[in-house]
Order: sequence, then structure tokens, then C-alpha cells
Amino acid sequence: MNTQKINISKIAPVLMAFFVMSFVDLVGIGVDRVSKDMNLSATLAQLIPSAAFLWFLLLSVPVGVMQSRLGKRFMLNIGMGVTALGLLVPFFFYSFGMVLAGFALLGIGNTIVQVSANPLLVDVVPGNRASSFLSFSQFVKAIGSMLGAPLAAGFAALFGDWKLLFLVFGVVSILSVLWLGSSKIEETKVEGYKATFASSFKLLGNGFVLLMVLSIFLVVGVDVGFNSNSGQFLIKQFNIDQTVAESGRSVYFFGRMLGTFAGAILLTKISSRSFFMWTSVLGILCFIVILLVKSPAMAWVLVFLIGLAVANIWPLVFSIAVEKYPTRSNEISGLMMMAISGGAVIPLLVGWISDMSTVAIGMTVLIACMIYLWAVSMYCLKKQ
Repeated sequence: MNTQKINISKIAPVLMAFFVMSFVDLVGIGVDRVSKDMNLSATLAQLIPSAAFLWFLLLSVPVGVMQSRLGKRFMLNIGMGVTALGLLVPFFFYSFGMVLAGFALLGIGNTIVQVSANPLLVDVVPGNRASSFLSFSQFVKAIGSMLGAPLAAGFAALFGDWKLLFLVFGVVSILSVLWLGSSKIEETKVEGYKATFASSFKLLGNGFVLLMVLSIFLVVGVDVGFNSNSGQFLIKQFNIDQTVAESGRSVYFFGRMLGTFAGAILLTKISSRSFFMWTSVLGILCFIVILLVKSPAMAWVLVFLIGLAVANIWPLVFSIAVEKYPTRSNEISGLMMMAISGGAVIPLLVGWISDMSTVAIGMTVLIACMIYLWAVSMYCLKKQ
């Protein structure tokens, strides 16, 4: 309802959904741990993120249409429930097939959560704070993402089973469903207008919306591609031990966490379009340098800076698009969540190129994605 006053009792359970949203980032831990347990090739291992992120392509627009009828909160709770199921399947039934099935359910649940949580958050915060709170929501998400690697290592060391991580996060998902379900939230509705498949896909004929949807496709590809390949990159490029290399993922998410927190503050003072441009430039420079340096210490710094650079691009793109077409938020949300399928395509491309050459060459795909994002940021800045 875009209230003018911040109501924590309404905002907090929605922000908790962003913590649950982070659980899809377990694909990175899954790639490293399952690869080691089952001796998988790089291409086969990248089927794990593909199994999760493919569903954004197939389900995002249908979910956007459904939530315009059933409500954002209802759909968000369904998504967190399916997320819990996806986490529990590989914990109780551990084989490569069941891992893929579990991550597929995790992807389905996460698709619903991402389609519903972002516009619901916009509903419960003051209208002029949307960009700031969307960045802060990514800060909350980054906390969950950052916890994955150390918790997996901790459970492996203490109990001999890293998969306890799935059980803990599954229980958190169930508790989040109960919390949101008991909260009183009024949603913004456009009277007399319902989103449809036709109205959603027709928006892709709008050049601005298409550019922004492709931006989401590529920035999620960069995020998941770096998340799922950073461990192997650090091992092969810098000869770092696997357990230590896995912690590089936490360094990356720590950078993302601080980046979103800083973004939430900075976006109250500077233009979202300017911020989009500068963060894209930082990302390009960091990706180029990490492929050229030889020092492991410098690599850790760059992993952190890449997280810092990527952190705010997703909420910036989303808020810029919704700001331009506020009455089409359900459809835009559905299209942008569909574009999260970039997390299924880009990592697989990186893995395939890595198998044919080296993981460093595979990572150049991510540089190309960042260059596109910079070009779109310049276009947005020019059209401001």
C-alpha cells in the first residue's frame, strides 16, 4: 500500500522471505560438495544450478499471473513451503538424481518467492524508499548466502555430514511460512485490471522493458556463474585447498552483504541510474584483474570486490523498471523472475567452456555479461 510510515511488524516477515530466498545459493555448495562426493565433471556438476534456475524461465510469468488473482502473500507462502520441501529431499535421499530433484524443487519454490517477495516489499514500505529497501532486502539475502559455506564446513567437521545444512534451512523456511501467515498485510491492487499471459509477454515488445529483462538474465548469470565456479577457479588458478577455496564463496557473499547495506544507504542520496553505472564499471574491472593476477591474497580481495560490485545491480534494475511502469509491477516482476533463468544458462556455458579449455577462460563469459550491464546503465542514465 506504499504507506508513508515504516511499519516493522509488516516489513520484517517479508524481509525474512528474502533470507529464505538466499537458500537457492546453496547451488554453489552443492556443486563443490556433490562433485567431490560423486566425482562429477565440470559440465555435469553445473546441472545442479541448471536444475534450480531453469524453473524461473518456465514458471515466472504463470506465477505473476496467478498472484495478481490470489495475492502476493499467499503465493509467497506457497513458495517458501516448496523451498522447504526441496531442502529436505536431498537431506533424506542422497543420490545425484535426488539432489537434482531437490534443487529442482528449491528452484520452483525460489521462483515463486522471488516473483512475490519483491512487489510485496514495495507494498509495505513508503513509496520513496522502494529502491533503498529493495537493496536492503538483498543485504538480508546475502546474509543467508554467506552462511552456507561455513555452516556446511561446520556440520561436516562436527557431525560428519554437511547435508545437515539442508535440514536447518528447511526448518527455517517452515517457520518463515508461519510468521508471514500470521502477519496482517494490505496489498496494493489495481482495480479492474488483471495480468494475463498475453499482457505480460506483450511488455517484451517495449524496448526499455526488454533491455531490463535481459539485464536480469545476465546479472543473475554472473552471480550464479561466479558462485558455482569460484571454488574450482580458486583451486585451479591459485592452487588453493578445496575447503579454503569454498570459503571464497563466503567472502564473495560478504562483499555482496556489505554492498547491499551500503547501497541501501547510498540510494537515499544518489540516483539509482548513476549507481547502476558505477557498480557495473567496478564489476568489469574486478573480473578482468582477477584473471590476470597471480597472488592468492589479491584474489581474495578481488572476490570480495566482485561481490560488492554485483550486489545492487538486481534491485537497481528491478526498481528502475517498476518506477517507470508502476501499474504493471506483477507482469514486470514475472518477466524479470523469468530472466533469472540466466542462472541456469550462464553457469552451464562457463562449465562447458572450462571443460574445453580452462576455468579462467570460462570465466571470461562473465566479463562479457558485465559489459552488457554497463551499456544498459549508460542507456538508463542518458534517458533519465
